[in-house]
Amino acid sequence: MADSMEADRHCLVTGANRGLGLEFVRQLLARGERVIAACRHPGRATALNTLAGEHPGRLHVLPLDVTVARSREELLHELPLVLDGARLGLLINNAGVLPGGGRFGQVTDADLDTSLRTNAIGPFLLTQVLAPLLADGEGAHAGAVVANLSSEIGSIAGRQEFRTPSYAIGKAAQNMGSVLLAQALAPRGIRVVALHPGWVRTDMGGPQATVSAGDAVAALLRVIEGLGPDTSGVFLDRHGQPIPW
Repeated sequence: MADSMEADRHCLVTGANRGLGLEFVRQLLARGERVIAACRHPGRATALNTLAGEHPGRLHVLPLDVTVARSREELLHELPLVLDGARLGLLINNAGVLPGGGRFGQVTDADLDTSLRTNAIGPFLLTQVLAPLLADGEGAHAGAVVANLSSEIGSIAGRQEFRTPSYAIGKAAQNMGSVLLAQALAPRGIRVVALHPGWVRTDMGGPQATVSAGDAVAALLRVIEGLGPDTSGVFLDRHGQPIPW
């Protein structure tokens, strides 16, 4: 039986200062959740800080660079003060980057390194670091959900052309991380899913994209709501349909 989202659960969203991350924060707050919004430069996150003023005590904005070990550790030490004895019920690994070098012959070490560190290594190590703070499943009550924002571009089986190689390699590596995390956290009843939001109108997706951030996030939250207690280690689109690895 599907597990519905509970009001007042604690949710952490990375890359929360714009795009899909900011929209996740908005919609989770509208549902009555408690949200920790993490981004690299909280002082510059005008929209987040405005939301924090509108939702006192329910939204906390904290610094995080997912690519930096010290930043991940500092977040781990800061979170218990915000959680006040509670555990995280939802971790949304949204922070990501789309490097340049899209043509064969122009891909650089720096492009690949940036993508792997931000899109794959960062989310994997952040989840590993925060694992002690994730809610365990108990009996019929499912544990926390770790939702990794992936892309169909990371589907090895689905590649039919040479396109955005650094991003594709980074997301494919992230997908492997999702599967491994699902295996590691399964004994605790914690579910890990890779989610493809579609081509979304954000700074990364561009103005020609076909899906609004609001629609994409609403659909992804419905997918998270509909996860069964044992549904983990899967790659789904925003309609809840499986994507081939």
